[in-house]
Amino acid sequence: MSTQPNSGEESAAARLGMRIEQVLVGPPHEGDAGEGLVIRTTRGDIPAIRHAAPDATRAVVWVCGARGGFGGPASGLYAELAQEFTRQGITSMRMDYRQPNHIQECALDLVAGVNFLRATGHGPAIVVGHSFGGAVVIAAGAVSDNIAGVVSLSPQTYGAQGAGMISPKPLLVVHGKADTRLPFSCAVAIHDWAKDPRELVLYEGAEHRLDECRDELADLLRRWIPDHLPSTAVE
Repeated sequence: MSTQPNSGEESAAARLGMRIEQVLVGPPHEGDAGEGLVIRTTRGDIPAIRHAAPDATRAVVWVCGARGGFGGPASGLYAELAQEFTRQGITSMRMDYRQPNHIQECALDLVAGVNFLRATGHGPAIVVGHSFGGAVVIAAGAVSDNIAGVVSLSPQTYGAQGAGMISPKPLLVVHGKADTRLPFSCAVAIHDWAKDPRELVLYEGAEHRLDECRDELADLLRRWIPDHLPSTAVE
């Protein structure tokens, strides 16, 4: 498969020097669920796993921490919800990074991912990121019109200073109050920098990976994401 977004859809990435050249489809890069993608850009290849819902116009993109990969927090919650959302007519894409731990390049990867979804008939997507990825989704959400809302889980503050630029898109910030890697004050600061609509959820006793509040977090995302997705693709 090969696709290219049009110039309007790709503007945020193109201004920063990235353009999608081709998208290759194959077996999943990890596990058994979904289909593997390689998004080939002018700055390198981005691996991704797509969980495609038939005839879907709504979409979610999930990114991980500084090391990249596809697993995400809370013991495989990304893959579980991605599969669950397909049954609700919502496509998911779990994305890796070309250059893990490089905030600007990783934000560009995410913008390229939402541009690809837009080019394949989806409306603006909700983006979800954990830890370092929690700052990546904020950085991308501040510049891309193809992002409908931002979910930042256990985020770092570095790279997230643009939280005030996300509005009027909704922002959900989640953190565990027992996090020993990144204190929950990071989430409080990001919430303070942001403008409405915004929401802060803090879980007592939850560490950085949010395993201790997995069920509560899953229920929150099951509600929040569909509620904040556009009902149809925007032409």
